[in-house]
Amino acid sequence: MAAQMAVNSAASLWGPFKELWDTVINAIWGRQPEAVHLLDLILKKHKPDFISLFKNPPKSSEQKEKVRKASTDGISVQGHQGTRLLPEQLLSEAFILSDLFNIGELAALELLLAGEHQQPHFPGLTRGLVAVLLYWDGKRCIANSLRSLIQSRRGKTFTLELSAELVSITTRFTDDLMNQGLTRKILTLVSEISVTAEFEKLQKARGLGNEKHRKEISDLIKESRQSLAECLFSWTCQSPLSKDDTLSLIGYLENVTAEADGSLDGVNLALVMALLYCLDVSFLEQGTEDREDLIQALPLLTEKSYVAAIHNRLLDPRPWKLPGLQAVVRLAWALALRALSQLPQGSALVEFTEGDEALADAAITHNAFLFLTEAMLGSEGFGQEEFYTRRIHSLLTDFLALMPMKVKQLRNRAEEDARLVHMSMQMGSEPPAALRRDLEQLMILIGAFYGKDPFNLELALEYWCPSESVHHSSTITGSYLGVTHQRPPHKQVVLSKFVRQMGDLLPSTLYIPYLSMLKGLANGPQCAHYCFSLLKVNGAPHVENIQASGGSPVSWEHFFHSLMLYHESLRRDMPSVDISQYRHPSLRGITQREQDGLVSFLQLTTTIIKWSENARLALCEHPQWTPVVVMLGLLQCSIPPVLKSELLESLSAFGKSPEIASSLWQSLEYTQILQTVRAPGQRQAAGIEVELNEIESRCEEYPLTRSFCHLISTLVESSFPTNLGAGLRPPGFEPYLQFLRDAVFLPFPTRAYRRAEEKWEVAEAVLDVFHKLLKDYEPQPSDFVEEMVELQGELVVANKSPGYSVMFHLLNDSPMFTLCLSLLEEGVKQLDTYAPFPGKKHLERAVQLCLSLLDLTLQKETLFMDLLRESQSSVIVTPLEQLLQGVSAQSKKADHVVNIARYLYHGNSNPEVAFESANILRCIARYPNIQARLVGDFTHDQSVSEKLMAGFVECLDNEDAEELGHEGDDSDPEKRLARIRHETRVHILNLLITSLELKHPNLALYLLGYEVKKPVSTTNLQDPGVLGCPRSCLHAILSLLEKGAHSRSGPVLMREAPQLAELCYQVIYQLCACSDTSGPTMRYLRTSQDFLFSQLQHLPFNIQGHEISALNQMSWLMKTAAIELRLTSLNRQRSHTQRLLHLLLDDQPHGAYTGEGETGAEDETRSVSGFLHFDTVSKVRRKILSVLDSIDFSQEVPDLPQLDFFDRAQIEQVISNCEHSTEHGQTVCNIKLFHRVLVAEVNALQGMAAIGQRPLLLEEVNSILQHVVERNRMRQSLSAKRHTLQSWRNLVETVLTACPQDLIPTEDRQLIIRDLLLDLHDKVLSEDAAADLMPVVAGAVFTLTAHLSQSVRTEQQQRVRTEGITTSGFASITNSALHLILRKLLDFILCTGGGFQRLRAHLYGALLYYLQVAQKPDEPETLETADKSMWERLTAPEDAFTKLQRENLAIIESYGTALMEVVCRDACDGHEIGRMLALAVLDRIVSIDKQCHWLLYMSNSGYLRVLVESLRQEDLALQSLLSPQPPLLKALYIYESKMALLMRVAKNPQGAAELLRCGLVVQLVECEVYDMRPETDSHGRVFGQRDPSGFIPNPLDRYRQILLPALRLCQVILTSSTAQHQQAAAQVRHPHLQYCTAPAGCSTGKTSSPPVLHSTSRLQHRSCSS
Repeated sequence: MAAQMAVNSAASLWGPFKELWDTVINAIWGRQPEAVHLLDLILKKHKPDFISLFKNPPKSSEQKEKVRKASTDGISVQGHQGTRLLPEQLLSEAFILSDLFNIGELAALELLLAGEHQQPHFPGLTRGLVAVLLYWDGKRCIANSLRSLIQSRRGKTFTLELSAELVSITTRFTDDLMNQGLTRKILTLVSEISVTAEFEKLQKARGLGNEKHRKEISDLIKESRQSLAECLFSWTCQSPLSKDDTLSLIGYLENVTAEADGSLDGVNLALVMALLYCLDVSFLEQGTEDREDLIQALPLLTEKSYVAAIHNRLLDPRPWKLPGLQAVVRLAWALALRALSQLPQGSALVEFTEGDEALADAAITHNAFLFLTEAMLGSEGFGQEEFYTRRIHSLLTDFLALMPMKVKQLRNRAEEDARLVHMSMQMGSEPPAALRRDLEQLMILIGAFYGKDPFNLELALEYWCPSESVHHSSTITGSYLGVTHQRPPHKQVVLSKFVRQMGDLLPSTLYIPYLSMLKGLANGPQCAHYCFSLLKVNGAPHVENIQASGGSPVSWEHFFHSLMLYHESLRRDMPSVDISQYRHPSLRGITQREQDGLVSFLQLTTTIIKWSENARLALCEHPQWTPVVVMLGLLQCSIPPVLKSELLESLSAFGKSPEIASSLWQSLEYTQILQTVRAPGQRQAAGIEVELNEIESRCEEYPLTRSFCHLISTLVESSFPTNLGAGLRPPGFEPYLQFLRDAVFLPFPTRAYRRAEEKWEVAEAVLDVFHKLLKDYEPQPSDFVEEMVELQGELVVANKSPGYSVMFHLLNDSPMFTLCLSLLEEGVKQLDTYAPFPGKKHLERAVQLCLSLLDLTLQKETLFMDLLRESQSSVIVTPLEQLLQGVSAQSKKADHVVNIARYLYHGNSNPEVAFESANILRCIARYPNIQARLVGDFTHDQSVSEKLMAGFVECLDNEDAEELGHEGDDSDPEKRLARIRHETRVHILNLLITSLELKHPNLALYLLGYEVKKPVSTTNLQDPGVLGCPRSCLHAILSLLEKGAHSRSGPVLMREAPQLAELCYQVIYQLCACSDTSGPTMRYLRTSQDFLFSQLQHLPFNIQGHEISALNQMSWLMKTAAIELRLTSLNRQRSHTQRLLHLLLDDQPHGAYTGEGETGAEDETRSVSGFLHFDTVSKVRRKILSVLDSIDFSQEVPDLPQLDFFDRAQIEQVISNCEHSTEHGQTVCNIKLFHRVLVAEVNALQGMAAIGQRPLLLEEVNSILQHVVERNRMRQSLSAKRHTLQSWRNLVETVLTACPQDLIPTEDRQLIIRDLLLDLHDKVLSEDAAADLMPVVAGAVFTLTAHLSQSVRTEQQQRVRTEGITTSGFASITNSALHLILRKLLDFILCTGGGFQRLRAHLYGALLYYLQVAQKPDEPETLETADKSMWERLTAPEDAFTKLQRENLAIIESYGTALMEVVCRDACDGHEIGRMLALAVLDRIVSIDKQCHWLLYMSNSGYLRVLVESLRQEDLALQSLLSPQPPLLKALYIYESKMALLMRVAKNPQGAAELLRCGLVVQLVECEVYDMRPETDSHGRVFGQRDPSGFIPNPLDRYRQILLPALRLCQVILTSSTAQHQQAAAQVRHPHLQYCTAPAGCSTGKTSSPPVLHSTSRLQHRSCSS
């Protein structure tokens, strides 16, 4: 019982449901195969919850008592030992919560505990308020899960294309639920739960917090109800409901009421659509493979009682609360009966199907069409579901196709009513009041329904049947695309006939509704084309049934002829330009009915030409109609603003074609719609400015202004003439921009508006123009030069480009800039209310455009200001980031940046605004001088600071963000928003990365939760909520990376958002690498998170399609791991170091994926040696080697495609000119700039030939761009591989160098190094290995060989001490392994060829370390060894060292002269370090080469002579070393290396003879450096300067370093020369050498000198010279 009464700290009403929802998402929407089994398990576990749907655990006295005693006796918590005492306050809150939701006391307590745990995610809320959120979130999760399960069923309407196994699981599960009364439960819950009632309860219990909390609660309740309703909708889409369930649904709908505006809410709309799908049989027309199965499953065809029950229920004369809804359902039933009567199975239902006419009549009588238009189409949720649209389309088309006689009756009645109206007008009386308007309502419904197509389905194509004239030239047959020469379906023919016949002899009362219908049916590219053809054909003289000699009133001919007549009539009495005409506009030319008709036809025209470019061009080029001219002419006449507005909208649609736009600009300027040229003596302004100030302002409505802004916006996008208005005024766009800025934008906040939302519509329209102008603007040097133009004989200043003007105003504290900032301030205040208000969407869009303007200004200001400085212009501007530091006029605070940052708090509801905000903050963060001020501004007010932090964290935490490609994403709004949310997170992380590189305090430290007012190193990072620590961006980043880190597949973020994961790892690395933040960060990651172990166990990362990101992720993680190993080793935290070493170096499998990421206790006691037994069965690849495997050393280099037009060399030159360095130091080509250059080149071509070849040119441009993209990717890939390899090397070197030696025993260390060396060589020696990676590999090989040498020598020294030199071999690493390493090392040296000398320096170093291995350690001289005779030593068996040395030499000699050539060449020429090491290698090989093969080669090839002769060439460099100033010592080191080699050569008699033959002594004699002994004072001190560090020796010491090797060399030559001893002695005793070698003091005759000068070097000098 105690176990049952234990408290679930995750809350049984929330945590398990959240887990359920996550599993459903992964299985159904994420399509993760491994989630299917989990889903099956979790559904079985939660089946009772689905059956009891939303039922809360009941209260009980036992629970109540248990909770009451929890403060004294304690209470057990699941997953924790013992009991936990809870405070009284918590218990009293639990009882309140229990009463509030009528749930069990323990469940209420669990919710509060979970609320306390989740509190950091909801800053500013108490645990009780969070508990309320969690309660409703649990309900939402289970409702959403149920909906998704039902949507995954296979059925008649749609499929999610899931696996058969998953579909069978969900189908079986949901069938069980439905059999247990799911429909009734859902209908009961939907009717019981209401936001208003829940809010009243919460209000009484003080369960509502701030505005955001109220909004979130309201959204959760609404979403829960909506999801429940959509469960039934989704079910009926796929499968029919049973008879009882259908009747229950009808019973529910009988009592439904409408919203205040007459529309249905989303829940009731879903249930209405569910019933309409129940009554749907149209899917049987499709003739799919499973048609028979669907028929068998359809109770309408198989159960007569089902049909009878529904029929009788719908014939019930009792009215519903919404008679219109009853009418719609009856209409759907009548159509279902009509469709059934036409099926073979329908013969059994004759008694019902005969009543379809009566039902349809009743439905039409009760205004079914009106209800569909106002209540259903007017509902906010209608356009959000594709299958609502498809069902209403099916309903409308079925009515027109299945009941043609009914349609004819409607037409007849409409014509009769039109005659009555006409007679009433003739007689001057009022028309009859009881006239039916059913056909008019049907037409308006069709127009409204097809006029919105959010899913781009273009269902209206079914109304267009192509005529024969179109048919032969196109395969488009209505909605059946691509079916060649096939007769259109009967239904399509009927619908097409309906559209045509309704326009024949059209009654005047139906004229506007018919145009409205056509406007809807023309919505779409193909539909618009068909509608254009219809209107064109209607006006032709040969059409039958024409209404009068003038043709059909619904035709282009009639419409444009009417427009011309209006224009002619109105133009005659156009008054002079005087203000009076605007005060009393003359309306006698156009009546209200005519105006309505014109507006309708203009709207139809706008729709057609918006979609169809062919229609646009055909109308514009028609010689008789000249629509653009007529429309502009009418705009000059005295007509109502509404009509002018529609004319401007039509002109905007025409302006979408660039060729029309350019002429439209000139026409606009000529007609002076906006007065840009004022006549001499004109007192008042004219045109649209007067309309705005006099008429629209007085009416408080601004349709004309908005349309004008829309026209300018379209024209700016399509075409932009620079010489606009030339000859009459300074050419350019400036007057238009001035009007938009000064007359529209600046006064917009102070104007009066009849419709409150119009204020924001105006702002949005004008800001859209500014945004387009600035977006297309690229600063040019010509912008900053005053250009003069001639105007009517005078020189006047030319106008600047509009982008320059916008930029200039935004880089000054201008009224426009101030208004932008105040708009942002007002916007964030409005959004902070979380209340709906008129024009909210337009305000959000205006705010987004404002932010985007600031963002664009920040991006372009650097170039702008650079050009301004270079031009030496007197124009003054201020950088935007400084202007944003200014004081706000409203708040009197410097809070502009804070206001911008506050938009991140609304990232969930307004992702676009948050994206722009993050982008601006990222740009500002680049400036170090602003960072400290920003931190002060952000932390000044505690409540604002919490909100800002919460905003950043919310954006990072957002679960809807998704990393997608850029191709075609914008077509799907959800994917587009997901991409925007992802990019917002990327901007925030880049902001953190940029800020972390700047000095303290900076924005990143504040956002990541570090101290900004104390030293950063004093920060004590805690989990969110601990010690009042808020949830920071660091917690959000760690949460992102840890999701899935304890599963086998690894972190989810790594796969779903690789770019984001890369940035997260980089932020963590920067925190660990910075000295100030390293301590707190590493401590927190190690103790609270166990971060590194849980992440490293998933190495290597392998992400298909995102290889570059995966490599960079591994790089940052390995760098961080290297720091951790170094720190834990320094701090002697052996267990941490050992655990990471186990993970990286083990070659035996072990449980890496334990729940907590911890290994067992026994693992802690083992050293790495425990994993290194030679048990081949259970061996696994070491992780450190697996990471190396994951780096592909090959890299494909894209070839430039075949070019027919462009010159290859010039293209390469342009590519190099467009290259720039990225933030990560990669050199890539700027694609946009490169594209601009190429397109400019194409546009510059003249002549007909160029025009004809333009498509081919553009195709070639695309292929070149594709090549450059591939080249950029190749460079990024190489850079990532280099970065990863470098990080891998750092990690390996840290493991071998910094970690305690005893953690990796010597023998294991050697085996690990062996594996690493062999693998490295294998990869780098492959044929396609990229040369760019070789330097890093060479460095790693050098380090590894050095460690190998050190390890082996250490081990051998120990053995010599313990066992003596007679040991027979190298026990830990075999000779064969060493030989393999040597061969690969020599192969590596040879494969580098002639270049890469610097790289070979590493390899020579590695070779020297390797050859050290075979060097015998110095033996201690003991009595035993001293007693051995020379003979015993000579006849002793070969020891391991000698054997290895002999074998090494054999391997080296097997490479022949190729290797000799490379080493000798490097020794003679090239980089200093390379020469030194090559000389050292020669020295070492010559010393072991008993056969003198290398010496012979050097002699025969002339390399020895070159070395000898180079001594004379380096004389000057050596002389410079003796100057008093400490010089670079490179020449000295090379000299010493060279002399060491020559000495080694001279030790061989043959070598000594060869040196004499090469003239060594002559070369030494000719060197003047030996004569330049530095002067000393009387005390023997040298004149000159000593290096204060002591590293650089004084001049005398340097002189001795030069002289002593020469003396020793001479000694060796004298000793080695036997046959030529006399000759050698004669050369060596050259008088010049005798002088040089005399020790200091001897030549002057002084024998005594201060004892202090008898240094070691001095004594060596005396020894060598004597």
